[in-house]
Amino acid sequence: MVAVGWAAVACAVAAGMVARRGAARLRWNRAVAVVRDLEERCATPTEMLQRVVNSLAIEMFAGLASEGGSKVRMLLTCIDSLPDGTEEGIYYAIDLGGTSFRVLKVELGAGSTIINRKVEHQTIPEKLIKGTSDDLFNFIASALKNFIEREGGEDEGRALGFTFSFPVRQISISSGTLIRWTKEFSIEEAVGKDVAQCLNEALVRNGLNMKVNVLVNNTVGTLALGHYYDDDTVAAVIIGAGTNACYIEHNDAIIKSLGRLTNSGRTVVNVEWGSFRPPQIALTPYDICFNNETWNYYDQGFEKMISGVYLGEIARLVFQKMAEESDIFGTAVDGLSTPFILSTPSLAAIREDDSPGLREVGRILEEHLKLPDVPLKTRKLVVRVCDIITQRAARLAAAAIVAILQKIGCDGTLCGTTTVRTMRGVRKRTVVAIEGGLFQGYSVFREYLNEALVEILGEEIAATVSLRVMEEGSGTGAALLAAAYSSTRQNSTPCRHDIDI
Repeated sequence: MVAVGWAAVACAVAAGMVARRGAARLRWNRAVAVVRDLEERCATPTEMLQRVVNSLAIEMFAGLASEGGSKVRMLLTCIDSLPDGTEEGIYYAIDLGGTSFRVLKVELGAGSTIINRKVEHQTIPEKLIKGTSDDLFNFIASALKNFIEREGGEDEGRALGFTFSFPVRQISISSGTLIRWTKEFSIEEAVGKDVAQCLNEALVRNGLNMKVNVLVNNTVGTLALGHYYDDDTVAAVIIGAGTNACYIEHNDAIIKSLGRLTNSGRTVVNVEWGSFRPPQIALTPYDICFNNETWNYYDQGFEKMISGVYLGEIARLVFQKMAEESDIFGTAVDGLSTPFILSTPSLAAIREDDSPGLREVGRILEEHLKLPDVPLKTRKLVVRVCDIITQRAARLAAAAIVAILQKIGCDGTLCGTTTVRTMRGVRKRTVVAIEGGLFQGYSVFREYLNEALVEILGEEIAATVSLRVMEEGSGTGAALLAAAYSSTRQNSTPCRHDIDI
């Protein structure tokens, strides 16, 4: 009887162990199912990317045809010529595009020579991002004043380039009104104001005898620097905290402003592709879960799938879903509930970790998400999530670049009139200037983007396209444009294509 009793106990224990293993396996499978679902939703086969290319190119045509005709704004800048290497002298620039800005002093010599360049980075206090325009621009002007004093420079009559990387209706080469904020900014009373004038008034309040003579966004600044070094540069792309592009367009293609453009025959167009919403790409539940007030809910859809502000947050939301479906992160998962606690640099470090046992992944999960002792198989799943999000972002960015090449006839389809990409005539280089921490600092992202370019364009045509990184391109380009326009034309001349948006 005792033996029978012990046998019964053993059977019960064994059955319990089997049940627990089965339950654990079920929970693990639920977490894996979340990742597989994400992978399916984020898949971007080559045929789909080509459809994204065509959709964006069509939106670009529509945006050039009429105001409000497309979600892609196709804002016309007042830039109708680019630096050519003959600029000389000392010029200053301010580069504002996110929660930090840069102040630059650039000394130019003849023959496309930058003799000296000094750059200072400043972080903007959070209270100023949601404060008043006066407070924000006073802070920027004060930083410029301190920078000039430390550099031993003079402000007397110096030309100032201003890179302002938010949607603006350009009024002249040196002025433009803010259409709306993107990213983290929400200073509502600044909308509709001339941002260059706001800075000029702040410069006066801070005792500086300087004035903005060129107002551009970061893509135009990057294009200017790219063209300064290589006149085969036809476009510029930013892939960093945000994403956008600009390119050189023939005036006769800008239907909405025929007869009101400059006589140079070309104009730099600011695409504002962050607001593009590719119909071929289904949003995942993790793409749309952003705070309605702070993060422009449902707005800037393309940017939210690509740019550095959002990729880490997408991963966090996936991890949170995995934790809801299983216990693979343990029971202490409160850290996953904090929005934007996982940065994109941390996501990149997770994906690029090649240490034994994925030690770096474990460290990031513990330090940033408060998830200690995550087992190796779970760490591998975490890496997979970061890879899926990275790959989709990079491949969509590649498709957007090809859309610009297709629009200007540099992709082998005769501006999209043929479906087969073929090299025609003399082989010609096409250079795209590129800047942004996500592209420059994340090697896996670059690899996926370049791979997708070859897939879409084909090896023959892809070999003619060069992505050239521009260090400090947006700010340095603003200084170059300040130099180019200070000596060739009056700053206050209005754009002949000035149209209300």
